[in-house]
Amino acid sequence: MIGTVAALIAYAGARGTVIADTAATLQALVRASDYIQFTYLDGSGCTADSANVAEAVYEAAIAEVAAPGIWSKTFTPAEQKVLTKVGDIQWTVTGDASKGGAAIPRSTKIESMLRLCIGGGLYGYSTGPRLV
Repeated sequence: MIGTVAALIAYAGARGTVIADTAATLQALVRASDYIQFTYLDGSGCTADSANVAEAVYEAAIAEVAAPGIWSKTFTPAEQKVLTKVGDIQWTVTGDASKGGAAIPRSTKIESMLRLCIGGGLYGYSTGPRLV
């Protein structure tokens, strides 16, 4: 696990988000650590001690506390969509079901924080829908 519950609570609090020290918070931190480790760090040359990694985990954990399991959702091509009209809300499917495959959630903030780990930055790497 990357980080600590105490550090997560302090990080979130400094940003105006109140998180309690509960079993659910610990579980969210473990899931967030797994997400960052397996999505961004493995094979990247970055480690848990690299710049911004703990902060990225805390960002992921804040989202996990709010919506448990958010980082483990898999989107089928039919679920990949973007908002294309605000008045009379309209979504447009962007995934191509004929090509198969799936996407996982991504966060532009987390990817910005881990730019040095993922090489290519925000536009050269991301493949999944943006959630936060």
